[in-house]
Amino acid sequence: MKMPVQIVPFDRSSHQQSVIKLWESVFGYEDAHNDPLLILQKKQDVDDGLFFVSLDESGAVTGTVMCGYDGHRGWIYSLAVHPEFQRRGIGTELMTYAESTLEKLGCMKINLQIVQGNEKVQNFYTAIGFSTEERVSMGKRLPSNIPNVDLGADDQLPHWAESKYD
Repeated sequence: MKMPVQIVPFDRSSHQQSVIKLWESVFGYEDAHNDPLLILQKKQDVDDGLFFVSLDESGAVTGTVMCGYDGHRGWIYSLAVHPEFQRRGIGTELMTYAESTLEKLGCMKINLQIVQGNEKVQNFYTAIGFSTEERVSMGKRLPSNIPNVDLGADDQLPHWAESKYD
């Protein structure tokens, strides 16, 4: 059953604690660079207006979508819907809103990444028009920008350097 939602820009004072709980519930991040509070602080520092939350009729946060745009491609990060509200159209509404916002900025293509083997999420994105592209996704952490990460005297990467939680 489709649920009526309101989608609004993220507001730290109103939404931060609910978003942290939602992300911990949905994503289960364990690595320092994926700490929800750190992500929220860094997104607010960028201040690009591309982070949205969905609210139910009582004003409670039911979902999030964080976007990025570099002038050429848009990116979708952190699409999450509270488990109690999944399969009610909220994820689709958030993605429609994100796509529309990026399109208005001139975005020509949207990219996103899915953890390998997450078929449920891949099926969701396929159903709303995304397709798998032949690409290799690579990443490199920059520990100097991650609080509480000590490389130690031998400058070796922290234990999470080869984590599955990218």
